[in-house]
Amino acid sequence: MDIRPLHTEDDYKAALATVSELVDADPAPGTPDGDRLDILSILVERYEAETFPLQSPDPVEAIKFRMEQAGLSVPDMQPYIGNANRVYEVLNRKRALSLTMIRRLHAGLHIPADVLIGVV
Repeated sequence: MDIRPLHTEDDYKAALATVSELVDADPAPGTPDGDRLDILSILVERYEAETFPLQSPDPVEAIKFRMEQAGLSVPDMQPYIGNANRVYEVLNRKRALSLTMIRRLHAGLHIPADVLIGVV
């Protein structure tokens, strides 16, 4: 079993191809192919995390996404943000989210608080 760290995009692509083959074969855990799949999966995950880091979503974009997901309109957002004018101000980035708004959006719409705060 020739497994080594992934340093280049070619290494990454080769590992992905092998992982794909192994997943299709569905090896049993604890077998040589099962162990190979586990190790390569870890290496691929590490390479992706280092090469393609995910950015936290923008708080306003997260609110708009949740609104779209749930079919919510501006009046539906008033319990979380305030009157319609305030909702529009937040959605148009004219007003920052307050701590109270963050708490309400997190509790009521289940938007992660770290996303609403903008923690990276």
